[in-house]
Amino acid sequence: MKLVVVSAGLSVPSSTRLLADRLAAATARHASVDVEVVELRDLAVDIAHNFTSGFPGRALSAALEAVTEADGLIVVTPVFSASYSGLFKSFFDVLDPDALSGKPVLIAATGGSARHSLVLEHALRPLFAYLRAVVVPTAVYAASEDWGAEGLAERIDRAAGELGRLMEGMGAVRGDDVADAADASVAVDTDTAAAIAPRPLDGARVSADRFTVIPFEQQLAALRP
Repeated sequence: MKLVVVSAGLSVPSSTRLLADRLAAATARHASVDVEVVELRDLAVDIAHNFTSGFPGRALSAALEAVTEADGLIVVTPVFSASYSGLFKSFFDVLDPDALSGKPVLIAATGGSARHSLVLEHALRPLFAYLRAVVVPTAVYAASEDWGAEGLAERIDRAAGELGRLMEGMGAVRGDDVADAADASVAVDTDTAAAIAPRPLDGARVSADRFTVIPFEQQLAALRP
């Protein structure tokens, strides 16, 4: 499986890249993955040109292709003005809107103060939910005081484990014959289906795919004593 790490750190060395590398290494301990790192600081000019010209350069095209074809992503940004960095957001602005649909993503961020930790929930998680990615439950924030302190290693390992299991689960599904799986899911004996199907209320409508639609007024009436 291919794991792509997107790091938006600007300095060298970068705490953002350090966190990205630790998350990637932890994920590799939980699942068999080939890791590729996309360093956004090297693509800043290409990203700006893409906005003005509408065409990505060769390096940016390769990065966008890597993200699109990845089986899972780790994305890490520094916190600027209580949110993700402009470079980080710009990269995902030029990415195809459907590229992350259904893709497992681990979100992470670094900052100078623990007070910015909620950036994961009020900025990053909504962004990737909008892009229809599957964001793992555990997000990782590392403030300056977290490095070397208790707790960070455990959060990294927990988040990496969630990403690894999600990637393996989705990879197993993709490896199956989708058509056979679809046929198996609907190959139910009709007599059995009829026996277990709930009886619709008076006035309810049953569609062709056996979903029961109950008028709202009847639902309200059923709640009254």
